[in-house]
Amino acid sequence: MKKVFSLAAMTFFMIGFYACQNKVESGPSFIFKKAPSKEAVAKVNGKTITEAEVFNDIRGDIYQKRMEEYQLKMGKLKSYLLESYINSDPNKKDLTNDQFVEKFITSKVVISDAEINAFAKERKIPQVTPELKERIKKFLIDGKKREAIESWLDTKLAKNPVEVYLEKPQRPVYKVSAGNSPFAGGKNAKVEIVEFSDFQCPYCAKAAELVGQIKKKYGDKVKVVFKNYPLAFHKDAFKAAEAGLCAHEQDKFWKMHDLMFAEQNALGVDDLKDKAKRLGLDTKKFNECLDTSKNAERVRGTMAEGQAASVKSTPTFYVNGQLVMGAQPLDVFSEIIDEELAKVK
Repeated sequence: MKKVFSLAAMTFFMIGFYACQNKVESGPSFIFKKAPSKEAVAKVNGKTITEAEVFNDIRGDIYQKRMEEYQLKMGKLKSYLLESYINSDPNKKDLTNDQFVEKFITSKVVISDAEINAFAKERKIPQVTPELKERIKKFLIDGKKREAIESWLDTKLAKNPVEVYLEKPQRPVYKVSAGNSPFAGGKNAKVEIVEFSDFQCPYCAKAAELVGQIKKKYGDKVKVVFKNYPLAFHKDAFKAAEAGLCAHEQDKFWKMHDLMFAEQNALGVDDLKDKAKRLGLDTKKFNECLDTSKNAERVRGTMAEGQAASVKSTPTFYVNGQLVMGAQPLDVFSEIIDEELAKVK
């Protein structure tokens, strides 16, 4: 992985000139003016420097920060609207807003033991003590209350639509190609989802479930491409990436993919060979492929692709090039997929 320590250190070093200093240097270092064009960010020695030149490798970070601002503003707007509707409700009378919410919006919220047990099972919590059970229950109740409030507000808004003038940030778009990486779905689908993933990453295991949901919902309307991006601190991830490609040579990539994510605690070489045997692969070919590191260069190749596309963590997705960081809910992907499909109708 390309080292950027020296540049990062220099950045923080430079920032130091603008904080916590007793001595103040005279003379302006920067002269702030209105930009001559939308793309321009600065001019030095008569040369205009553009956003693409300076910010290309942090477009994803910029998008995340802009989304944080957008979500903060939307949350405040919803809170304002909620208070307005509560205050105008005839049942409000002398109740406080919190009392109104508890009495008329969230009063039916309950959590069963089955829901608590399902939560613990999903998160692989081995033992639920009475204290932990109460904490889980409170967490689930708070979530359901938020859902109930959202639903109540949505009902009000359905009758009185609100025009919103806040501009939603646009996802940065990158050029990422499927190449010869394993894929599922329609070969020539109009929507292509490229995922950079790590078989030892727990968040990627969550993403594997998400990918299954996408494949189930959209079938051949989308093409889901898997690219290896093993992280250096996951000691078994690189060899697991090789194993996936060895299985791909026998048309069993997705079966191996699912099994490795299901058994993330067993990704040593012997474990990988055992998985191949259980999946019915030709073990002689698989073992030779794995032992000779036949696909190591292919793995390094997709890692280089990821670095070029500014992948900073796993999982990272590109939906027709649009960046989606992390194992986001299905709704996030569906919104983008549906918009892309609508473009080609």
